Amino acid sequence: MFDCCKACALAGRIGNARISAESVKKVNEKFRVNPFAKVPLCTPFLLAAIVVLPPAIFASGVDPTTVYARAWAVLAAEPYVEQGFQVREAYWPGDLASGKRKAIRQQLFKGNEYWFWLGTEVDHAKVSVHIYNSDGKLAEQPDSWAKEHMAAAHIIPKTTGTYFIIVSVEESPAARTNWALAYGFR
Repeated sequence: MFDCCKACALAGRIGNARISAESVKKVNEKFRVNPFAKVPLCTPFLLAAIVVLPPAIFASGVDPTTVYARAWAVLAAEPYVEQGFQVREAYWPGDLASGKRKAIRQQLFKGNEYWFWLGTEVDHAKVSVHIYNSDGKLAEQPDSWAKEHMAAAHIIPKTTGTYFIIVSVEESPAARTNWALAYGFR
C-alpha cells in the first residue's frame, strides 16, 4: 500500500521545507490513522472521487429490469469473449410492447467482425435481433440465433458504413418487455 507520509519522509521534504524522518515518525505516532484510510486521506483522491464520480452511481432509481436484461445480453456474449471478441461497455436499453421493434443505427467497419447480443429478463418472451445495411438488405451471417431470454446477430461488414440493428419483441407475457443490446468486435 502506498503511504504518502512515508514517501514524504523518504524524499526528506514536504513542500519546500526539509524535514527529518524522525519528525514525520512523531507526527504519524501522534495522529494514528487507520492504514486502510491513509491513501484517501493523504491525497486528494477522496475529494476527487466524490466530485468526479457520475451521479448515476449514487442514484437509487436504477431500474433492476434493465440490469437483468443487460445481464442476459452479457451472458449471451460469454462464449464469444472466449473466442476473442471484446464486449463494449456501452449498451442500448429499452422496452417494447409485444410485436414491436426498434431500429438502432450503428457505424460498422470493414475488416472487423461483430456480434450483437440482445437480452431480456422476461420469462417466456421471444426476442430477436437482425442487422440490415443502409440499402435495407439483411446483412447478418447465417449463424445468428435466438432462444429464451436472448438473441444474437453476427456480421462481417463488406463495406464500412451505417448499419441498422433491429431489436424486436416478437411475443411476451408482459405488457412491456425490457431489453438490453450489447455488442462486441474483433
